[in-house]
Amino acid sequence: MYLLAKKLLDDEKFGLVSQIMRCSVSIPSNIAEGEGRNSTQEFVRFLNIANGSTAELETQLMLTLRLNLLSEIAINKALSLCKQIRNMNYSLQKNLNNN
Repeated sequence: MYLLAKKLLDDEKFGLVSQIMRCSVSIPSNIAEGEGRNSTQEFVRFLNIANGSTAELETQLMLTLRLNLLSEIAINKALSLCKQIRNMNYSLQKNLNNN
């Protein structure tokens, strides 16, 4: 996501670029923090927060597409990665909740 965000215009550096980078870092950070809490309930809670960050990132990416700031191919690739992350996250949550 950082490489993609670097392609945005300079006037977006403190707008969408900042948001995209924050969301991107928030996803794995929340997963790691939740896992480090040594509690399944806390882990699931932080996975939910990571899901929210993934949805936020998807929204930011769709905005860049609607504003024609990046190519549709690049955005669709990034959105596909977000979907994969979200699906893995949901599967992990389901597994944790069932155990």
